[in-house]
Amino acid sequence: MAIGWKDTRITIVCAVFLGVPIFLPAFELSKTDAQFMKKAAEANMTEAHLGQMAEAQSSQQSVKDFGQTLSKDHTSAYESLTALTNKIGETIPKAIGPDRTIERLMHLKGTAFDRAFSQDEVQSHKGAIALFRNESEHGENADVKAWAKTMLPTLEGHLQTAENISKLEMAHR
Repeated sequence: MAIGWKDTRITIVCAVFLGVPIFLPAFELSKTDAQFMKKAAEANMTEAHLGQMAEAQSSQQSVKDFGQTLSKDHTSAYESLTALTNKIGETIPKAIGPDRTIERLMHLKGTAFDRAFSQDEVQSHKGAIALFRNESEHGENADVKAWAKTMLPTLEGHLQTAENISKLEMAHR
């Protein structure tokens, strides 16, 4: 038998009147919010990994530095997302699945890596910004919306850096 809102209100009123502590079940996260959290987790893990690759495979200090920033920022974002999921009772992926970008960049070094990496970072951050902006404006869970909104300035900063590096790469061709 399903318990409706009316039944829940009666239970709350009776419990308050009698001084009994109440333990209500957590409301389920909407499918859209849950999908966003999954995508955000995967994106953060992927970007942290790509940042580590840039530190190891790049020939330019600016790309290595950007890689270090990506690794630090996206690891931190994943950790804060994990804390949020623990708070609201949701689960997110704990590992990266197969990723074409990682597989493609894995075999590149030096300037070839720098060129491909910077172009990919522009595209991936444009997509991430659109995803996070949509969640911050249209998500259903207030905590998830707020988290998405707090991440936007970091993602926008990453996009700006990626665009600057990409422009330098194009100028050196």
